[in-house]
Amino acid sequence: MTEDEIAGFVAGVEGPYIEERIKAGDAPDEARRIARVQTDHLFPHGVPAAGQLLYRVVDDDGVDVGSLWIGRRTPTRSEFFWVWDVVIDEGHRGRGLGRAAMTLAEEAARAHGAVELGLNVFGPNTVARNLYQSMGYETTALQMRKSLGT
Repeated sequence: MTEDEIAGFVAGVEGPYIEERIKAGDAPDEARRIARVQTDHLFPHGVPAAGQLLYRVVDDDGVDVGSLWIGRRTPTRSEFFWVWDVVIDEGHRGRGLGRAAMTLAEEAARAHGAVELGLNVFGPNTVARNLYQSMGYETTALQMRKSLGT
């Protein structure tokens, strides 16, 4: 990605992440705080930290249809990579592009010395959960909640 594309990516990734955290149960202020801390850590001064990789996802016609962000989960464990974000624009979903982006994630992680690739998927995102399970990803933790009403 170019510098302008990176700036746009960084600006655009935080809002949806905050929304997902709120849907998953975080208080809005807590969701914003967590997102800010992670963004500052993984994109210091708006630049990807060492070990963080950004890709544009393009279709067979070369049209930009989404983005992929993978990288080291922690700076001290370079063999463990994480899918921080994968987005396929709404109008292009259902055509196998998410699967292709995840295949790219696996290949890129391997090329950078990773032996494992992890990710988080929020509970309500059943389409993504089904994709990841069909690709061999296993559940390693599961949080549950029940509203007790007011």
